[in-house]
Amino acid sequence: MFKREIELSGHIIDSYILPKTFDIIMNRGGDFDVVEIQVGKNKTDMSRAKMIVYAESIEKLNEILDELSAIGVSISEIKEANLVPSPADHVLPDGFYSTTHYITHVLYKGNWLIVRDIEMDCAIVIDEEREIARCVPISSIKKGDKVVVGIEGVKVSSPQKPREKTNSFEFMDSDVSSEKPLLTIVRDVANEVKRIKSQGGKIAFVGGPAIDHTGTNKIVAKLIKEGFIDVLFAGNALATHDVEINLFGTSLGINIETGEIVTNGHSHHMRAINAINRSGSIKEAVEDGTLTSGIMYELIKNDVPFVLAGSIRDDGPLPDVITDAATAQNEMRKYVQNVDMVFMVATMLHSIAVGNMLPSRVSSVCVDINPSTVTKLADRGSAQVLGIVTDVGAFLPVLYDALHEED
Repeated sequence: MFKREIELSGHIIDSYILPKTFDIIMNRGGDFDVVEIQVGKNKTDMSRAKMIVYAESIEKLNEILDELSAIGVSISEIKEANLVPSPADHVLPDGFYSTTHYITHVLYKGNWLIVRDIEMDCAIVIDEEREIARCVPISSIKKGDKVVVGIEGVKVSSPQKPREKTNSFEFMDSDVSSEKPLLTIVRDVANEVKRIKSQGGKIAFVGGPAIDHTGTNKIVAKLIKEGFIDVLFAGNALATHDVEINLFGTSLGINIETGEIVTNGHSHHMRAINAINRSGSIKEAVEDGTLTSGIMYELIKNDVPFVLAGSIRDDGPLPDVITDAATAQNEMRKYVQNVDMVFMVATMLHSIAVGNMLPSRVSSVCVDINPSTVTKLADRGSAQVLGIVTDVGAFLPVLYDALHEED
């Protein structure tokens, strides 16, 4: 049997890290002995444990250790990170360490380097000249990059669950349910927004076209104008229907004010795209007076950056839409490491995409009428996301009112 000693520390019982460790080892066909355990008696006390992990082969042992590393378990015997050069562009060496979105350090030349720009499902590259560790997606790997292989010298700090919490953001381990008290949760969210903005923090907003269809694009436009949103991520649809509302008063041909189907309204979104194309871009449409209100108008008028990522389903698309997926990802990466909070509203694909790029420290809120959207985020590893299952048409007005309540 092959064996290694591992260590756990923190709120390992309240955060379920200890039982998760047992499950991983046994589910992977390994065995273990607990050699030391210290349980914190007070709410603020940390717990610690040491265990020996056994497996029938070194390959099986490494599989177990890889999975344990992702939840913050570390190897007792500290060794320097193993670096192997990338054999070609966009190709990683065998056994490369695949990152989580938790705070990560690597041991290099006796120093623990924090991994910059951390996000999940990437590699760690060491710049040996500057002694910097970076999180790099496979699409950006260059031949000769020094890539961390294995989990030796890698330390992950997973989020900890305190023994008690006073609001939704002390530990965002939300079960997906539509039966939670919406007003209480939204007030917690609004208080977190106000706290972040009072400290000079930045907030990103990820939105889908249901915002337009429910007529709450005007709420998002107000939030942009009032400085609550610092960057917006969306697809072609949100921008197109936002423009359609401004030009025709419809979204997908439905009158926003009356809910009635408008004759030939099905063509309005195409006419909206055509109007922006005629101007040249969304910014030029604002400048020449074609576009006079809405989300995209306020983004331009208030100099708030946005990234519109296209898909195979898009009509048009608008000239500002980035149709290359890798390019759109890299454009989003310019902003996600610098935000303190993210709203993901009524868009499954964009929510999952942005969630995968976020460091775990970022307060995140996912709002969708479909519980599976929030569940998919959690399944993909974005466990820090606070999920709110409700209609976006109900959520945004309540959030806006809560943001303007007197403290």
